[in-house]
Amino acid sequence: MADAADLRGTTSARARRWLRRTAALLAAAPMIAGLTQIPAAPAAHAESKATGSRSVDVSITSLTPTAPKKSDTLTVSGTVTNDTKGTVSGAQVALRVGPTMNGRNAIDTAAHRTGYSEGLDGTEIGGKYAKKIGKLSAGASRDFSLSIPVDQLHLGENGVYQLGVSLTGGTSSQPWPQVLGIERTFLPWQSGPSTKKSQLTYLWPLISAVHVTARTDNDEDRTPIFRDDRLAEELAPGGRLQQMVTLGKNLPITWVIDPDLLATVDAMTKKYEVQNPSGNGTRAGSGQTVAKQWLDALQKAVDGKQVVALPFADPDLASLAHRGKNVTGALSHLQGATELASTTVETILGVRPRTDFAWPVDGAVDSSIVDVATSAGAHNVIARSDSLRETGGLSYTPTAARQIGGGNTAVVADARLSTAFTGDMSKAENSTLAIQRFLAQSQMVNLQAPDKQRSIVVAPQRTPTTSQAQAMAAALEGLSGQWTQPLGLGQAAKAKPDPNATQRVPSSRSYPRSLRARELPTDAFNKIQETQKTLDNFEPILTAKYRVVTPFGNAIRREMSTSWRSEARNAAGFRHDVQTYLSGLTKKVRLVPKTDMTLSGRSATVPVTVQNNLVQSVELRLVLRSQQGNRLAVSEPQLVNVEGGHSQSVKFGTTANANGPVWVSAQLYTPDGQPYGREMLFEVNVTEITSTVILVIAGGVLLLVLAGVRIYVQRKRAAAKSDEDGGDGEDAEKAHGQDEDDSEAPRTDRCDPAHALVPEQPSDPAPDTGSQSAGPSGSGEKVDH
Repeated sequence: MADAADLRGTTSARARRWLRRTAALLAAAPMIAGLTQIPAAPAAHAESKATGSRSVDVSITSLTPTAPKKSDTLTVSGTVTNDTKGTVSGAQVALRVGPTMNGRNAIDTAAHRTGYSEGLDGTEIGGKYAKKIGKLSAGASRDFSLSIPVDQLHLGENGVYQLGVSLTGGTSSQPWPQVLGIERTFLPWQSGPSTKKSQLTYLWPLISAVHVTARTDNDEDRTPIFRDDRLAEELAPGGRLQQMVTLGKNLPITWVIDPDLLATVDAMTKKYEVQNPSGNGTRAGSGQTVAKQWLDALQKAVDGKQVVALPFADPDLASLAHRGKNVTGALSHLQGATELASTTVETILGVRPRTDFAWPVDGAVDSSIVDVATSAGAHNVIARSDSLRETGGLSYTPTAARQIGGGNTAVVADARLSTAFTGDMSKAENSTLAIQRFLAQSQMVNLQAPDKQRSIVVAPQRTPTTSQAQAMAAALEGLSGQWTQPLGLGQAAKAKPDPNATQRVPSSRSYPRSLRARELPTDAFNKIQETQKTLDNFEPILTAKYRVVTPFGNAIRREMSTSWRSEARNAAGFRHDVQTYLSGLTKKVRLVPKTDMTLSGRSATVPVTVQNNLVQSVELRLVLRSQQGNRLAVSEPQLVNVEGGHSQSVKFGTTANANGPVWVSAQLYTPDGQPYGREMLFEVNVTEITSTVILVIAGGVLLLVLAGVRIYVQRKRAAAKSDEDGGDGEDAEKAHGQDEDDSEAPRTDRCDPAHALVPEQPSDPAPDTGSQSAGPSGSGEKVDH
């Protein structure tokens, strides 16, 4: 950005003089060569000496102060290593101050240049400020430390000076003194206050990977189960996140936080379980103490600072825009994640965050990403200058904010400053050079247009390592307000846009292929919606919805996290685990399978058992349907409330109109009328009862007739005997009484069959049949009538 005009807009007076002299010498070189017939020695010839200059490796591992003042003493330390097979004699290490850089491009060029160039690398500051090493054997290394008062560097006007450390010496083939190795860095020099300081916004991200599964223990506290315990290491002293908080509390930064990280750490402050690496069983988590300490430290660090909350779980906006927006319902998760972000941060940290910022991966934007990012209310999109490129030929880096239409603002972070610490900062050499280059670029931004104050935003990598965070902090401390002043991200978004800055958002064709290749696939969003559909069907039957909806809702949001980039296999595994676990929970509420039944009688009851192996109670509607209603009618549907860990038997009245088998289906429904689980079919065999009753009645009538005949015969015999024997009436009377006693037996016999015709209604079962009811009914189950 603005590199083409760096020379015109930033060259200091001294640099201009030096360039004029160099140009004059180069212009005169052909003439001199023609007059003297001696070949000219252009810069390319000096660069050809680079072969020798790389024979000794020079590394700068420390430079203090990073942005010195006139009264300071500059100290540069490092190591020299002889990479040749011979001995270097008369070795000496010394500083070299080169010319001021004439633009941001010049800084990049000098940083990548290798070898020694006599015309570009300045003169050696020898004497007492050099360090004599003497002989340096093949493969040997020696540490050095050079100290020199800043006023002895003879720095001129404000600017970025090239600073080199070189080793001179001789070799066996070339025993005279020559530069055998050099390392370059940059020295920002500010002799007096800037006319107008750049307003610098530095984002300080607190983001981590997904650590929590959707699973919880079946206890009242819903103890969470973690995928791993790596977060405890990040929170422990010296860990990445612990360092981010410790370093950030005293820096002029804007905190950018993923609320999921806060929710996860908050869960760790209580009892939590961690999955074993084998996947079988869990173990107790170890991070409870460090989690409490980290949250306490963070609450103090953000006090009085601006906090920006990303949508919960930091959803991958580019993946949503390119792969997910055409999947029905996928975009709705972004709105929910944004709403949850505010409540999570405010609840845990006690501060109200800004939730109107979206941050696509690496600040890479196109029109579809902007549309998705702003769909959930984030009207400020954090982009980067290597994505939203300047096309107007500006001679300076413009203010970060610019209007991109629809009432939305792109906050364009500076690419050079944002990527300054993406390398391996665990090596002191890399860290030192990165810090000096960051300071040089930030000062050069200010020098481009010292009378024009601009707002500059730095958006570093999402998850800096510990060493990267330490280098970032050192660079911010090195600024010390000499040419910059801090500004919050909210204020940077409101800054007056530069009228000449680009406002055109790139098309989707310009999105980097390397980033697109790491996006979540469309299939991932289809699987996410499948899980959401399962959850939507499960939720209505629950009486304690928060026990399921909250953890699974968060798990679904975590499935869309930016942290899954480059972890396609783990992301797919996480989605599978969430869906599998949720489906398993839904199957804990079911109908207990039934076998065929026999109904003997015109009316009877059919029991159906609902089993609930969840911890909480469920509410459903149970419907029993006859596939042939003209033969077997079934009573109305019934509401069922089953306590957690219990079963409930529900009885339906039936009326039989014909004999034979009838298929009957049982189906659970949610209270809002959606089918729940699979339909259960069983066969009911209806037995006709009319012929049996007739036979019983006929048998009873026959017995009565026979009893009457017997009584008549007995009386006739008794009368005849009385006439023949002249017996008195008393005997006849006794005989008559005996006959009547005998006649009672048939009456008792005919009562039982008659009673069997009356349908017997069984009593209602106890509300809770317990776990013993879980098994299927026996083969050929028969319901008494």
